[in-house]
Amino acid sequence: MTFRRGRTGRDPGLQPERTRLTWRRTTLSGAVVAVLGVRTALHGGASALGITLCALCCGLWLGFLTAAHHRIRALSATTPPPPLAPRRATTAALYAVATATCAAVLVLRAARPA
Repeated sequence: MTFRRGRTGRDPGLQPERTRLTWRRTTLSGAVVAVLGVRTALHGGASALGITLCALCCGLWLGFLTAAHHRIRALSATTPPPPLAPRRATTAALYAVATATCAAVLVLRAARPA
């Protein structure tokens, strides 16, 4: 089985589409984390710390969504997409980890006995 490689030496097959779908699934997971963070922060009465953590979680998710949207657009273009720059990859990873950490703090804070 042979296939032709594009100008950049990358496989022009379905890999960009699979990667684009992975970015979409990850943004959906981030949305679920943000919604659960909001729910946890507002459950049983809202405190200043809970609202602050909730706002931080949502802001981080929006940052990740912006980074992912740029990559999804690049992968949807008709030309072969450029490789993901290390700086953008690091930014997206930091947003995802920070969002998950913020949501975990919210959940652990809510699970703590009053």
